[in-house]
Amino acid sequence: MSVRPAVEADVARILILIRELAEYERALDQVRATEEDLLNTLFGHNPQVFAHVVEVDNVVIGIAIWHLNYSTWLGKHGMYLEDLYVDPKYRGEGHGMELLKSLAQICVSRGYERFQWWVLDWNTSALELYKSLGAVGMDEWTVYRLSGDALQEFGRNG
Repeated sequence: MSVRPAVEADVARILILIRELAEYERALDQVRATEEDLLNTLFGHNPQVFAHVVEVDNVVIGIAIWHLNYSTWLGKHGMYLEDLYVDPKYRGEGHGMELLKSLAQICVSRGYERFQWWVLDWNTSALELYKSLGAVGMDEWTVYRLSGDALQEFGRNG
């Protein structure tokens, strides 16, 4: 097993894993990303989104996609983990933990003060894992999203 930054040759496999994650989260119909989108986002001019992969026998079996966020209270960047996914055939072997650990090491080495992510409230195995790491649920916050037609309408006429 090895964890490393993704390279362009990983994009097709990353997209497959993104689709598997979306299916697991009951949202496959919402995936619009293409290989070209990922190439541009992860490897284009001045990328702002990053990916790490975990490999077993030279096969990418897991992904962590992340970007920087910012705390005005701390005056420092943090890391936001957009997606973490490990192929179900390889779960329970520590691959997800190694991805998380490698990202935490990036945070520490770069002075990022926070490492944050969302998790679905029905994903009990993930919730238990995150709590075992010392992560704290932010239950007092409610997430809002403006997207699709509502975003378009508000952006044009708001």
